[in-house]
Amino acid sequence: MKDPADPVRLAAWARDAGLLGAGDLTVTRLSGGASNLTYRVTGGGHDWVLRRPPAFGALPTAHDMAREFRVQAALAGSGVPVAAMVALCGDPGVLGAPFYLMERLDGVFHTRSADVAALAPTVAREAGLALARALGTLHAVPPSAVGLGDLARPEPYLERQLRRWRGQWDRVGFDEVPELDRLLRELGDAVPASGRLGIVHGDYNLGNVMYRADDPARVRAVLDWELSAVGDPLADVGQLLAYWGAAGRLLNAHRGGHLPDANAALPGRDELVEAYVETTGAPLPDLAFYERFAVVKLAVICAGSLARAAAPDRERVERTVGLVARLAAIADATG
Repeated sequence: MKDPADPVRLAAWARDAGLLGAGDLTVTRLSGGASNLTYRVTGGGHDWVLRRPPAFGALPTAHDMAREFRVQAALAGSGVPVAAMVALCGDPGVLGAPFYLMERLDGVFHTRSADVAALAPTVAREAGLALARALGTLHAVPPSAVGLGDLARPEPYLERQLRRWRGQWDRVGFDEVPELDRLLRELGDAVPASGRLGIVHGDYNLGNVMYRADDPARVRAVLDWELSAVGDPLADVGQLLAYWGAAGRLLNAHRGGHLPDANAALPGRDELVEAYVETTGAPLPDLAFYERFAVVKLAVICAGSLARAAAPDRERVERTVGLVARLAAIADATG
């Protein structure tokens, strides 16, 4: 099997691309990234991060390195905090899949309950508000102004998303929670009228945002753009609120605890919404729809994890059924 980030092949490519002089590269696997693989690459005076699709099980359209690279490169200088892009390699012959390099940033993540609990109250509050403001800054950027207007597709974003997640649910073949079928039908009947187009991150939450090491209340960079698109930006707001609320609390119950519960100084959902609106100057109509849809997507993802398991035992099946049913109940109660 080819090494997913073979340092010898990577160094040869980097030299051919004029990125590296003499010397070798050292590659170290990093944690983070919802599905794409992330590595630190050092050598020749450089300190980079490499992103590439997983070595196994990659879906054809789910790990678009060119899009990830392009969106972040386009946002440079826009006010949206992103890492500096270095180079994109679209040739799968180098590492077995397309990949890209970006500059490595020095920063911290607020992804562990103990670390969040240790934040001073003023830092915790400002870090939460900065999370909402960074999302607002992204959504205030017109896609066409940064050369991303062509990413918009003819089919309305929400209709496309609903079709995709209904299809995922049908493929999972998960019959134990019929409430989710009803919720998907109801969402389809209640799609808001198409509003403004914006750049959608696609997985915006506290875990995908880096803060400054010297000022942990200020956002250093928004990361993990693999689901980015041009569409309805309120989808990101709904997802942030879903993670911040009851759905996130349920999903993180066995992962060290819910981060927004770890520090009482973190802003509540209404304060997040207020900070977002102050940044964008745009209203938030039909917000309950977007949050409900985000919770339903999380339920489908949880059901899919069971479907992908090679031989799930009875305990795992029961646990997943219960989780999906509770998420469906949360979606039902949203709004």
